[in-house]
Amino acid sequence: MRVDVYFTASSVDQARIHDGTAVVIDVLRATSCVVEALANGARAVYPASEPEDALRLISSLGREDTLLCGERQGRMIEGFDLGNSPAEFSAERVGGKRLVMSTTNGTRALLTVMGAPSVLAASFLNLGAVVNALGGEDDAILVCAGRQGRFALEDALCAGRILAALESRREEGLSLNDAGRAARVLADAHEISAEVLRTTAGGQALVEIGLAEDLVLCAEVDRRAIVPEMKDRVIQASPTPS
Repeated sequence: MRVDVYFTASSVDQARIHDGTAVVIDVLRATSCVVEALANGARAVYPASEPEDALRLISSLGREDTLLCGERQGRMIEGFDLGNSPAEFSAERVGGKRLVMSTTNGTRALLTVMGAPSVLAASFLNLGAVVNALGGEDDAILVCAGRQGRFALEDALCAGRILAALESRREEGLSLNDAGRAARVLADAHEISAEVLRTTAGGQALVEIGLAEDLVLCAEVDRRAIVPEMKDRVIQASPTPS
């Protein structure tokens, strides 16, 4: 199996996105929120690059059963219904709703690879389910959303853990690019915990604005057995392989 890792969305080789499944990772916090939302009964998530795009989209979808979600500088966008903390996406808030979401890094990364045959959203929360979904693939790319166009350790760790799990299932091993090899080394060197996430630049930024509790939830490995899949710019829960 060939797997290339990209540490930022801007570094993705656009020629590669047409070859196989693209997995987008934004541990802190967009893909963690997508996983929680769909697990708690949201009908679909519509990623938007900018808040203005989200407002236009929700105007066409209608406000009756649709919520605006997202952040800038970590905080909920003024006038939106929800921010970007996974705990906000409870069954009571999002059950039966459509969500239009715009975040600084994650939704932009999702839209960067929307030309791939299949686009999955991954975090620690659904790591095992994503590995199961990739089990029969021959080609994939793992795209770390990063943080404001720069490397984000938490996303690289998640990518490395996905690679490690895939390696353990495949006798023939994986063919990795240099970023993939680096992600594997990082994953072997770090445990997954709220304390580790707190040491990252993204984690420190959340602590500074009073959102340290997000780190606890985002560090929960295999909390959900769900695979969000984007088709035609709409993310819904994909059937989970056993």
